[in-house]
Amino acid sequence: MAEYVVPEAAGYSPTGQDRRELDAWFARYDALSAVVDVERMADMAVFPLNLVTDDSKGDGWAGQWSRADFVRTMREVMGGEEEVSFESTRTPHFLSASLAVVFTDAVFTVGGRSQAVRYADVLVKRDGAWAFQTMIQGGWGDLLRR
Repeated sequence: MAEYVVPEAAGYSPTGQDRRELDAWFARYDALSAVVDVERMADMAVFPLNLVTDDSKGDGWAGQWSRADFVRTMREVMGGEEEVSFESTRTPHFLSASLAVVFTDAVFTVGGRSQAVRYADVLVKRDGAWAFQTMIQGGWGDLLRR
């Protein structure tokens, strides 16, 4: 595992334990995503969940999802019964021991169709466990405005 060096002026340098805990959180989330266990994925979030995106016209959008919104939309987006696989490269930026912004470059394949995506998640640690609270990804606006 690579060491992450943060300038002292930035305020917080993550420990190896910080990174291991965050990596373990994503491993759990990825495993649930692979089997499309949307209810358990939702257990790993803080609701209301903030969303930031744009639409096909290039208009930005920000809003919130309830747990029910998340579950319904993720079931639809993840293809229901179709096979899901993905490869991800994540770059975490720790703001403190309990706040992180994680940039992800990924290729998702659902039902044999692949798509490259880049997104960011804001995670918070509460009661010693990480949870995601904000999802940022382009291109969801048309779906969200239906």
